[in-house]
Amino acid sequence: MKRITIPVNEKDILSLNVGDQISISGEIFTGRDAALPQLVELIKQDKLDFDIEGSAIMHTAVSDAGIAPTTSNKEEIESTIPFLSEHGVKIHIGKGMLHEDTVQSLKENNSIFVITPPVAALLTSKVLEKECLLFENEGMEAFYKLKVDNIPGIVAVSKGESI
Repeated sequence: MKRITIPVNEKDILSLNVGDQISISGEIFTGRDAALPQLVELIKQDKLDFDIEGSAIMHTAVSDAGIAPTTSNKEEIESTIPFLSEHGVKIHIGKGMLHEDTVQSLKENNSIFVITPPVAALLTSKVLEKECLLFENEGMEAFYKLKVDNIPGIVAVSKGESI
């Protein structure tokens, strides 16, 4: 298992291949249908007041019940992946199959897509801290920053290849 610490650098992303088992630690962001399109708009308007370079975003809601990835190929989520990758997000964490144009945009921006086990209790046990950063009015679909320790995953998209 390869250990990845966020923020991640270009060299570490280039060392990962489809099928690699990884463990992610550090601060990651969360977002899904409601938050990610709004995040893209903030970046376009140059109104984002924190850095996303080398970051990871998990496609999940955050609630007292825990976290678990949602389907990443929903239009509201997948449509944000190319833009966010171009603007510094290196790891997108979720589930489901991505379209070929999204796979290519990840390759062009040296970013990867990671699938995690769909086990909410396991993933939730890896969260050390959580903080709502944006869109609090979206409830559990708001944009959060999580401090995590050893979120397990498998690289599903890397260098233009897809699992």
